[in-house]
Amino acid sequence: MNEFDDLLVNPTGKKSLTELASPQRRNILISSAIAALFSQNTIAATEKTHSKLFSFDSVPYSRANDDIQLPTGYSWSVVAAWGDSINGSTKKISPDVSDSAGEQELQFGMHHDGCAYFPITVNNSGSIKGIWATNHEYADDGLLHSDGMATWTADKVRKSQAAHGVTIAVIEKSASGDWSVVADKKSRRVTANTPCRISGPAAGSAYMKTTADPKGREILGTLNNCSNGVTPWGTYLTCEENFNGYFVKSDKPNLTEARVGVNAKGFGYRWHEFDERFNLDKHPNEINRFGWIVEIDPQNPEAKPIKRTALGRFKHEGAMVTVAQNKKVVVYMGDDQKSEYVYKFVSKRVFNSSTPEANLNLLDEGTLFVARYDADGLGRWIALEHNRNGLTPANGFPDQAYIVINARLAADFVGATPMDRPEWIAVHPQTKDVYVTLTNNTNRGTKVNLNAANPRVSNSMGHIVRWTEASGDNSGTVFKWEIYTLAGDPHSTKPHLRGNVIGDTFGSPDGLWFDKRGILWTQTDISTSALGKGDYAQIPNNAMYASDPQTREFRRFLIGPKGCEITGVDMTPDMKTMFINIQHPGESPAGRSDPKNPKAISSWPDKDQFTRPRSATIAIWRSDGKKVGE
Repeated sequence: MNEFDDLLVNPTGKKSLTELASPQRRNILISSAIAALFSQNTIAATEKTHSKLFSFDSVPYSRANDDIQLPTGYSWSVVAAWGDSINGSTKKISPDVSDSAGEQELQFGMHHDGCAYFPITVNNSGSIKGIWATNHEYADDGLLHSDGMATWTADKVRKSQAAHGVTIAVIEKSASGDWSVVADKKSRRVTANTPCRISGPAAGSAYMKTTADPKGREILGTLNNCSNGVTPWGTYLTCEENFNGYFVKSDKPNLTEARVGVNAKGFGYRWHEFDERFNLDKHPNEINRFGWIVEIDPQNPEAKPIKRTALGRFKHEGAMVTVAQNKKVVVYMGDDQKSEYVYKFVSKRVFNSSTPEANLNLLDEGTLFVARYDADGLGRWIALEHNRNGLTPANGFPDQAYIVINARLAADFVGATPMDRPEWIAVHPQTKDVYVTLTNNTNRGTKVNLNAANPRVSNSMGHIVRWTEASGDNSGTVFKWEIYTLAGDPHSTKPHLRGNVIGDTFGSPDGLWFDKRGILWTQTDISTSALGKGDYAQIPNNAMYASDPQTREFRRFLIGPKGCEITGVDMTPDMKTMFINIQHPGESPAGRSDPKNPKAISSWPDKDQFTRPRSATIAIWRSDGKKVGE
């Protein structure tokens, strides 16, 4: 049972919230329960807690700073920014960004997000050279082109597509501690036009076939690559998130299109004007080919990326992979949109640690589940499997291909718990407890009912939920959950802003990752339009925190430049270098920058040496050579 168990009942104490008939009454009770919880936890939240996991001093906020801020004794440098060569020898981005699509295809793409470091052994060390994989979530055409979108051409569309996807590059550490890209045959770009193989239950189905691909087995490209995952057999998982925004449809969207957010304008990319596969009036199945987790072999530049359809199609924020006690592979996933769901996939076959090649198709067969978080503190994983849990032809689910393509509709049907934007998921390396960030949901309590796992009306600050799988078995179907932390100021007089954070207050948790010691690294993504204003008046820039799962303390480790999101994280095996991504520094509240004044908010990282701010991977290390965080 969790800390809400004695609170989330009606006044008679006889009925749980899930048994109450009135949604309005349920909302009132949950609000009362949360208020009581705040009252109980306010003292604990303000006490000084000293974690034994980390020793650095918290970094104070500075409103005027447009740079990386770290604890005393730490250094950082840019590893690779948008437009840098992927192999250290091809052309770097031009100061006036006049580069062609072909040149962009040999440069790091825009808006770095999820990432991973794959060690290369040199002098018996895997911590001085490695393969670096990083996602490029989206393109800001105001920065990408010299005149933004004032004119629009097929070349601009192709350049925008080239700025999406993934970069695979080789990076190496210098004697001074910084890192740089080096030439290597493994370097490559995966873009919105790279051929990708389709595998799993949707491969070859009628829903995947198009004029260009009548067999339904090969897709051009991956896009809106957000968070990521790494498999125990050494491959990289990149996650397609807001794929709907690239497609347009003038006619009224059908049920499956509407459920993922198709409309007549999309996100304004205008790709459909010169690449008609993004026009659903002409190619209605093309959208079914995006919204997947894509597996890439970083060691083999000849291998096609593979869209693993058994893991379901939705707005993937991440793919946290762990091996269960029974050796089955488990992938935890969040669907990053207001009131969407948490999923996991459990492989049919077991992981073979002695023969890596035996694992290459483990993600093609297994069971996709969606989570239900009950008010009694227990959770259930519900199988999204054909002819189970009512997912039958009679109920509108003709086969497994339809179910995985329309995972949201299947999750709706089986009664999954709508969450406050499920984003990154992390698994503790020792306890195997699972954590998920729920960034925010201002619709909570108004357009969508409160529930025990998402208890705040107009949840501006977000929270983190933690659960333990029954018997410690990550492949099981029952778990025990609790709210790990409610983000926000414990002293706020406004319920939707009031949290129970121990240590440094934060809002909108997004990135989440455990290192080998069990430090939980948490990154924030407060929108540019909100930073330093209103609910976030005291938070000028996004930041990164270390948390101790035992004490629940959060301590601010890094603050980013203006207008950025902090995202993506990994470390070298010796833990002496940390890599993170700084996404969209200088982002305007409108999203797309003004090419006439692109540095209005930030000039990071090049300051006066370049015409535009650039997303980048940075390396962080301690000047005394010790492990990061200690």
